[in-house]
Amino acid sequence: MEQEMVVGRNAVFEALSSGRPVSRIYVKIGIQGESVRKIIAAAQDLQIPVDYVQVEKIDRMAPGMRHQGIAASMAPVAFSKLEEVLEKAYASGEIPLLLLLDELQDPQNVGALIRSADAAGVHGVLLPKRRSCPLNMTVEKVSAGAVNYVPIVQIGNISQTLERLKKVGFWVAGADIDGETLYYETDLARPLVLVIGSEGKGLNRLVRENCDMLMRIPMRGGVNSLNASAAGAILLYEAVRQRLQKVKK
Repeated sequence: MEQEMVVGRNAVFEALSSGRPVSRIYVKIGIQGESVRKIIAAAQDLQIPVDYVQVEKIDRMAPGMRHQGIAASMAPVAFSKLEEVLEKAYASGEIPLLLLLDELQDPQNVGALIRSADAAGVHGVLLPKRRSCPLNMTVEKVSAGAVNYVPIVQIGNISQTLERLKKVGFWVAGADIDGETLYYETDLARPLVLVIGSEGKGLNRLVRENCDMLMRIPMRGGVNSLNASAAGAILLYEAVRQRLQKVKK
């Protein structure tokens, strides 16, 4: 089975906790701390080998990464199928909420958005197969292990996927600096696909044309935009706020 490296205490512990197949844990010799003890105990409970190694070995496994003295070899993240995600979303009794990342390239942004999506209870994150950042060890570490919990779907043609979702009752809301409405004046308490555009150019033209709503975040300072992960977190939690408000009514 193909293996990949995951580094960082939170990312490794969450992978163990989620039941993802882990082959081996690597721990820097002499490292201390409660989080390290929890990882070792979890590995021992699951009968996963733990190797105590010099830090240089982990440095070679994860070049340039802040690994915190912990690494693990494990199976890649398992992608979900869109049909399964939709079925579970409707079965939950909640208003379905999907997050689509339109050709995001920066693993820091992708990891942070997956973490926010998990925290906000998003039912699935849609990642295009082409021109998207792979789910590498940076994404896993920045997501703090959220890649193991929020369903992630690889999709082909974005426009075709959006059209398919609209046919089953979803609305598509895109974040755009020139959006027609302010985000908090946009109805997000409905079956929704929230689309976040790429770091440099924003939404792809065809994706923008497939959006039912284009919304903007008001900017009061000298900088005229937020990075993708910050904007996505704001919009996700506005959707959460509106949903909670609708339930109270």
